[in-house]
Formats: sequence, structure tokens, C-alpha cells
Amino acid sequence: MNVVIYNFFKVLLTAMTIVLVSEIAKVNAMLGAMIKSLPLISLLSILWLYTETGNLEQVASFSRSTFWFVLPTLPMFLVFPALLRYGLGCWLSLFCSLVVMLICYGITLWLIRYFQIQL
Repeated sequence: MNVVIYNFFKVLLTAMTIVLVSEIAKVNAMLGAMIKSLPLISLLSILWLYTETGNLEQVASFSRSTFWFVLPTLPMFLVFPALLRYGLGCWLSLFCSLVVMLICYGITLWLIRYFQIQL
């Protein structure tokens, strides 16, 4: 398959997944959140990586790394709604929760190095 067509297909499928989840969330926030919480992008990335490389070790390494880098994103999903309830507004709450997430990424990177976790 032509590389340009293949990459276009990958982008289209990934974008359609994101649009579908956001449209579902408009109708039913809980269902949208449940679908979004599925590791759809990770699964698609694993699919693309394996299809393109066939390298099982690279796929395994990607999956292990994904696990460690999902963890620092989780506090954002608690901080964001708390700040909204506190009255900060959407954009400021989103910004603050992203800062918290970045701090958590820094802590995660430090812990990975400190405990010599192989990714």
C-alpha cells in the first residue's frame, strides 16, 4: 500500500475515533467518558507499530512505557472538575490541571530514573 495512503488512513481512523467519542459525550457524558477511558489511541498505536515494524520487543517496550506515562495523567482528571466546582472557569481550570499533570510527569520521570525502571 502506498505510504501516503496508509498514513492518511491511520490519521483518518484515529481522528474518527476522537470525533466519535466527543459526539457520544455530548449525548451521554458517562458513556463518552467510559469509551474515552478505553486505551483506544494506545491500541491503535500498538496496531500501527506492530503492523509497520513487526518488532514484538518494540511493541512490548511501547506498552510498558505507556503504562508508566498514563499514571501521571490521572490526577488531572480529579483536579480539573474540582477546580471547575471551585469556580475557576473552564480555561483556567484546564490550564491548572495541565500544570499539575506536567508536575506529575516530572515526578514520574524522576521515579523511573531513581528506581532504574527499564522502559
